[in-house]
Amino acid sequence: QNNAKVAVLGASGGIGQPLSLLLKNSPLVSRLSLYDIAHTPGVAADLSHIETRANVKGFLGPDQLPECLKGSDVVVIPAGVPRKPGMTRDDLFNTNASIVATLTSACAKHCPEAMICIISNPVNSTIPITSEVFKKQGVYNPNRIFGVTTLDIVRANTFVAELKAGHNPAQVSVPVIGGHAGKTIIPLISRCAPKVDFPQDQLEKLTGRIQEAGTEVVKAKAGAGSATLSMAYAGARFVFSLVDAMNGKEGVIECAFVRSEETESPYFSTPLLLGKKGIEKNLGIGKISPFEEKMVAEAMAELKASIKKGEEFAKNFK
Repeated sequence: QNNAKVAVLGASGGIGQPLSLLLKNSPLVSRLSLYDIAHTPGVAADLSHIETRANVKGFLGPDQLPECLKGSDVVVIPAGVPRKPGMTRDDLFNTNASIVATLTSACAKHCPEAMICIISNPVNSTIPITSEVFKKQGVYNPNRIFGVTTLDIVRANTFVAELKAGHNPAQVSVPVIGGHAGKTIIPLISRCAPKVDFPQDQLEKLTGRIQEAGTEVVKAKAGAGSATLSMAYAGARFVFSLVDAMNGKEGVIECAFVRSEETESPYFSTPLLLGKKGIEKNLGIGKISPFEEKMVAEAMAELKASIKKGEEFAKNFK
């Protein structure tokens, strides 16, 4: 079953290149179609020399986008501009909203059945945009559209392991729910496996660090970009989980920002059981601590505003 045909839109960028490298390195992928508005022939030629069986092709510019998408099982979209110091994810909205609307519109036309994995920020708005674009084309399936929030989980796992000496981060699992910006990122430390305990002040500091970890990287890179390598790792992790589930592996669970009935917010990230057709079952929020409940309540206004902003944009997008 290891024959996934994966397209990466924005493959020449800071996330796109390392993400494409990780996908090329996977035995799950048989075809890798790389799209961007610059440099893709070079990136594709470079990756095509790697001794794994994924067949790599580069596609350049809007004219070649349809061909890139045809037959794809999974489309991953890291396209867009990165954050600079002092910018919020929302500051990226005007540029990235148009890019995502244009690319997902092509997906709706040329690979309407594919799983769509959106990395482009602000995810809290780009997922509603994607949904509205698919609705307009009459091919909307909420079980196949994912906002990739995996980096928040990866960070939470890492930071918890750092604080608990002797924990291997690869063995730590913290669900992160909500959205993918600032205080909408809600790590459920109370549900960490293996179980961990922190005094309240440490818990608050840890939670804040997980929420602002992206800014930590933006600052450290001093204007030279945002989280690209860790995001590529997290994006690949999500794609591999999804492909495993599409191949029939059972019990695959990942969190992602999706259309949801779990809260009053129309989109919300929670643990999802993945299957052959995308989301098999939304596992919901489950039992959480009072501290976490308070964070969920406090995230609602911002989440709903970002979602509405995305939906309004999509309505007016030609």
